[in-house]
Amino acid sequence: MKSADIMIVGVGGQGSLLASKLLGRLLVDEGYDVKVSEVHGMSQRGGSVVTYVRAGEKVYSPIIDKGEADFIVSFEKLEAARYADCLKEGGKIIVNSQEIDPMPVITGAAEYPHGILEGLSEKGVSVDAIDALTPALEAGSSKAVNIVLMGRLSKYLDIPEEKWIAAIEKSVAPKFVEMNKKAFALGRN
Repeated sequence: MKSADIMIVGVGGQGSLLASKLLGRLLVDEGYDVKVSEVHGMSQRGGSVVTYVRAGEKVYSPIIDKGEADFIVSFEKLEAARYADCLKEGGKIIVNSQEIDPMPVITGAAEYPHGILEGLSEKGVSVDAIDALTPALEAGSSKAVNIVLMGRLSKYLDIPEEKWIAAIEKSVAPKFVEMNKKAFALGRN
């Protein structure tokens, strides 16, 4: 891997900030210059959260512009659609197939859109959809969706699995390490 521009997108409270910190730590440990930027928006109220993780020999800006992301890791389908234009040609969206209703849907002002992943695929977007909630629950907590998705991302980056495990051990509280290691393995496999 020469460089990587990765966006992690989701809804407040899903653990996208932990995922970006874990990924940033992993890439620093691999010797890359890394910049991480977090955009919280209305994350406290279930709003959109975006983090940018850029790694390379020398990285000057943490921001990923439209058409520049190698990967978008999306914790929810609607967020995948919202940021799909940031993906570069040949890039990939890894998306949790879970649906989390935004406020307009909750209040009845709108309906959750159907066919999001199919629509992305029809536009030529490379989509790797995974039900990340089921393996997270199998690992021990719905909050492990973030690590399941990092496990899935690990399949595409040329970094040994043991390095990912070491980053998990450094990034999560000791009492949650085993659960997160299991969630990572379930996402990877």
